[in-house]
Amino acid sequence: MGVSLKDVAQRAGVSIKTVSNVVNNYQHVTPKMRAKVQQAIDELGYRPNLTARHLRKGRTGIIALAVPEFGNPYFAELAGEVVDAAARHDYTVLVDHTAGQREKELLVCQGFRSHVIDGLILSPIHLETEDLMARTETAPLVLLGEREYEAPYDHIAIDNVAAAREAVAHLIALGHRRIAFLGSRTGQERQPAHLRLRGWREELAASGITPDESLVVVTDGYGREDGAAAMASLLDRGERPDAVFAYNDLIAIGAMRTITERGLTVPDDIAVVGFDDIEESRYGATTLTTIAPDKTAIARLAVDSLVERLAGTPVAEPRRPRPGYRLVVRESTTPREASGPAS
Repeated sequence: MGVSLKDVAQRAGVSIKTVSNVVNNYQHVTPKMRAKVQQAIDELGYRPNLTARHLRKGRTGIIALAVPEFGNPYFAELAGEVVDAAARHDYTVLVDHTAGQREKELLVCQGFRSHVIDGLILSPIHLETEDLMARTETAPLVLLGEREYEAPYDHIAIDNVAAAREAVAHLIALGHRRIAFLGSRTGQERQPAHLRLRGWREELAASGITPDESLVVVTDGYGREDGAAAMASLLDRGERPDAVFAYNDLIAIGAMRTITERGLTVPDDIAVVGFDDIEESRYGATTLTTIAPDKTAIARLAVDSLVERLAGTPVAEPRRPRPGYRLVVRESTTPREASGPAS
């Protein structure tokens, strides 16, 4: 039989109510009393019944995270961070896969799992502002991802334009002028790819370099094979750049494969910068310079925002926090003889 609040109270010599106040982290408990109860909890190995706690609040204790791609390591790494952040609030995370399909995003958004979850963190690709405005589901929703929306929901996203500009500025500072952009999509002005392309254009122009649109390659997808094909198409039509800024790390890794297969080297012939800082970028034959979003902060902000909404914390306006990012310089932009250990 498990250890109960009563057992802890008897060991600590306090009331059950005092133990409950400590377990639920209520503020009005003296440090001395809190330490006394915590010692009893540790000695007895007490674990709170989270299911019962959530049920008393009319909750299931489960939040959902819906992401578009399980095959993209970025979302796997982000999901791990969300699970860790949720655990600090005693929540379990149900991870859902929309496959980037509008129909599945609509189903998730409209709450087809609402009977088993308390709230939703959603990273959409194809939803429009109108879809979000038409949402009738009452469970709290927090948006992830860099697509821009004008909807009354908290939205956690890094500044894509600024991050892209920093990546391009790094390449320009190394002396590169013919800088390609791989991973563009047409007709998606509010999508991350467009924002990163905008950053590419802005930084080149700010540095006195006319953006060469012939070096912008539209890809069918955002995987390694798309990066390899995009790089091949550039080289096949004689548009050899001296550097590449890729929409994400997977495209960058695919591009580096093609560069190598064509008898060229990275970075001496063509330097490459990615975006996302997935684990794979640190362990390739040539490690990848990349923009590293703060995934821990993204997850923490999303979960904290959702938990506040669940608690009924008054919030006047939807929040748009901007988690940080950093440029991680590795071998793909630094000749090996000039580089130190990769970050």
